[in-house]
Amino acid sequence: FQAPCRTTKFLREVPPLAWYRRTIPQMAMAGFLPFSAIYIELYYIFASIWGHRIYTIYSILFIVFIILLIVTAFITVALTYFQLTAEDHEWWWRSFLCGGSTGFFVFAYCLYYYRERSDMSGFMQTSFFFGYMACICYAFFLMLGMVGFRAALLFVRHIYKSIKCE
Repeated sequence: FQAPCRTTKFLREVPPLAWYRRTIPQMAMAGFLPFSAIYIELYYIFASIWGHRIYTIYSILFIVFIILLIVTAFITVALTYFQLTAEDHEWWWRSFLCGGSTGFFVFAYCLYYYRERSDMSGFMQTSFFFGYMACICYAFFLMLGMVGFRAALLFVRHIYKSIKCE
């Protein structure tokens, strides 16, 4: 592994950040925007999985998935840029968390779907639904976190390759 730029032995102190530049507000914004691109399609996917309906529009699903990946990458790159301009150099984990935070919104939609749209009841159905959805949302978190981190890493490598630093 090569770092995006030459590093020093001494850590620079990160200046105090405004509340909206901290990790949790950035995760909320970074998760909401990609989720807003897929939430309508989630209803049809949930209806086909849990409501025993047939899902037939796979081309739309593929397009929505590509849009999800692109929006996640762009949002994470933008938030990483804003973080670096605020002289906060600790972008590694935050880019992963911001990219993957869509998984939390998908899980929140699972709660809404279970409560308002499904006819499920009983302990077994509830545990089955939330067990599977927790695994799927965790997979979303890991997948989109990797997409966000890789996009931010490529961006940081590109900007630090373009400048001369001594």
